Amino acid sequence: MGKPLRSVSGVRWGELRDATGAAADGIPPLLSRIAYGDGETARIAVEDLGDAVCALGFVVGEATAPTVPFLLELVGARHVACKAELLELLGNICRTDQWHSAAAATRGRENDARHRRQTGWEAASRAAVHAGRPVIAGVASSVRPEEAAPARTYGRRKRHPLGSCCR
Repeated sequence: MGKPLRSVSGVRWGELRDATGAAADGIPPLLSRIAYGDGETARIAVEDLGDAVCALGFVVGEATAPTVPFLLELVGARHVACKAELLELLGNICRTDQWHSAAAATRGRENDARHRRQTGWEAASRAAVHAGRPVIAGVASSVRPEEAAPARTYGRRKRHPLGSCCR
């Protein structure tokens, strides 16, 4: 694997909104701290990134799906210290259904168009995590227990490294 996050500058982060509704241009620095920071710096960055791409652990935003490939890249990188936290974040992203639930509850009302866009964010985010299954499976077979255990834990749920999240 080459230099991590090499293609992060190819995403137009300033044009995207994160899960809190803020501009997503704060995501690349957080990814960089995860990739190149020490263990504590990386863990704090994962927490902050979790707030930006999966607010409250169950709400995704427009910038979530474009962020997932970078999370997967970091999970697959040898030197990244916080793989368990990244796997947890990916699992949360994959299991989100807040917008689908809201759309179902308001079907036929004026919010339908907005919910279609938001449910699209969920579907795209779930698909992006699903596309990374080989990376996650590789971590599950790791000889380092601190990396393998979280991936295996997710793997016990319906034979998928992140459980039943990817339908």
